[in-house]
Amino acid sequence: MKTVYIPAKSEVDIAPVLEKVDFKGKLGVVTTVQHLDEVNKIKKEGWVVAGQVLGCNVKNALDLDVDAYLYVGSGKFHAIQVARKTGKRVFLANPFTNSVTELDMKDVEKIEKRIKGAYLKYLHSKKVGVLVSVKKWQNYMQGKDFDFGDKEVYYFLCDSVSGLEDFSDIEVWVNTACPRLAYEGEFGVCVLNLEDLKSFATVK
Repeated sequence: MKTVYIPAKSEVDIAPVLEKVDFKGKLGVVTTVQHLDEVNKIKKEGWVVAGQVLGCNVKNALDLDVDAYLYVGSGKFHAIQVARKTGKRVFLANPFTNSVTELDMKDVEKIEKRIKGAYLKYLHSKKVGVLVSVKKWQNYMQGKDFDFGDKEVYYFLCDSVSGLEDFSDIEVWVNTACPRLAYEGEFGVCVLNLEDLKSFATVK
């Protein structure tokens, strides 16, 4: 059966919140698909429209010659990823609340601490569960190419994630789906994104 993907476009006007942005320097502007059409129309001196970012992919924000970034949208998840990958300040322009705020770096530090803690637990674990999504745009099945060493590895195929705590013998979950699963701590178990796990292996 074919699946048709229709991007959900927001009808909210982003112009009012953009007028509130007061930053002296070059800004890299990023957003989600909901506001992409409107963001692509921005013509402001010193503003570089980088385009769409995802929680799992902020490549459009990388390697830009800018002083900071402006994320147009709601929530912090995408903005945090931009800050993590670029190391620069990120401002959030929320067109729904008509507010402009700067991302608190404590939000970034919280994620970094969670990642390091999960990695330390992974190092001492013996039994690992690998989460694999059946959703087309969340199926990042790189786990099959990763060397888990002498650990016992079990693969869990799922459409949505729940009930992880029922598998009490799994010490660490390695996530190959949406990275948000590992960053928000909603499951009460230790979850480590494969991308983050690979980054530690690369450092070695």
